[in-house]
Amino acid sequence: MGHSDPQLEVQARQQYWMPFSANKEFKQEPRMFVRAQGMYCYTPDGREVIDASSGLFCVAAGHCRPEIAKAVYEQMSTLDFVAPFLRAHPKAFELASRVAEYTPEGINRIFFVNSGSESIDTAMKMALMYHRVKGQPQRQLFVSRERAYHGVNMGGMSLAGMVNNRRAFGVGLAGVYHMRHTALPENRFVRGQPETGADLADDLLRFCQLYGGENIAAVFVEPTAGSFGCLPPPKGYLDRLREICDAHGILLVFDEVITGWGRMGANFGAQAFGVTPDIMTMAKAITNGAQPMGAVAARQSIYDAITEAGPERGVEFFHGYTYSAHPAACAAGLAMMDIFRDERLIDRARDMSPYFLDAIFALKDLPVVTDIRGVGMMAAVDVAMDKVPGARGHEVQKRLYDQGLNLKNTGDALIIAPPFVAEKKHIDEIVDKLRRVLSGL
Repeated sequence: MGHSDPQLEVQARQQYWMPFSANKEFKQEPRMFVRAQGMYCYTPDGREVIDASSGLFCVAAGHCRPEIAKAVYEQMSTLDFVAPFLRAHPKAFELASRVAEYTPEGINRIFFVNSGSESIDTAMKMALMYHRVKGQPQRQLFVSRERAYHGVNMGGMSLAGMVNNRRAFGVGLAGVYHMRHTALPENRFVRGQPETGADLADDLLRFCQLYGGENIAAVFVEPTAGSFGCLPPPKGYLDRLREICDAHGILLVFDEVITGWGRMGANFGAQAFGVTPDIMTMAKAITNGAQPMGAVAARQSIYDAITEAGPERGVEFFHGYTYSAHPAACAAGLAMMDIFRDERLIDRARDMSPYFLDAIFALKDLPVVTDIRGVGMMAAVDVAMDKVPGARGHEVQKRLYDQGLNLKNTGDALIIAPPFVAEKKHIDEIVDKLRRVLSGL
């Protein structure tokens, strides 16, 4: 910043209130990036840091793709904004069609939002309105899981099963119930889907019996829990949820904000695990993280029910955002769809997964490692707690940055989810740096 006095530099950092960050600590000892390219980010002093978590699971094609930058620049130079209420622009319709090419058959009505958090609250409102127009307005309960992350808006916070994301913010929405998580002790160090735990899906059946299945609007699950530290579903677990939802007329919603767009080695977690939901939420890699954007993909029957119940000439669904289907975001999304197609990114993710998981699970011999989980191109390494939960994980992510590796930690879980352009040498670099830091604990 040009100041020789470190305290002046600290003072210049005070106005920005950082999200999900240790603000006091960071502003004294900032760890920042000023540039990125491909697999790497660069610090203010020019040091190279490999990105082991795709930013926040969003940079699937590597950083600073010129195709996306060019598309956004050209769009902003041509049409910078269109009010999305009652007006539109062609790229919104084009992107919706392109997205629907990747979603399961029948999940083909796309509502654009600006983040994963917004996609969750949007899906909740879709579920409530769908049941209302179908003559079942009593369906107002929601079911989620422990150790779930569904964004940070009030609806998603209420669905969340992460205590620190809830404890300071009041009671949230009434009528949200949580199934048990699937992180069973016997599933430690299991690669891919565990053999045990499918019976935990029957928690939903218990809620149907306790609260009345006819009162439940929707069940929200991540096909693989992401932000809590990569919890793949036990074999048969998602199938059982689908079966119970069908039996009781409940909508099944997959939160694919992290698991979507190739992270599970298929288009979405729905295809990876062979279970089709009624609604899917997505964000992150839809624009490679280059522009804020999310989306909700719904069954055509849900769209038809809501729109046909509306007036002949008037608004049917009173919901949306100023920046829904923003022209620049749509341009970025279309450029990313071209990259997915032309570079076969999802196939690359599927093909690299065995090498990636082999490399990560090789860390099992380290004494500080208490568990490893992984599926597709996502894995988590748990480190032993140091006095209080999360303290060691927080320290490790700082040490990793200092050693040239950046990743996302949640508590004592280190989450590794590299871009799909990663080559074997990049996987080796990530694991070598992890081993070096973890060996020193």
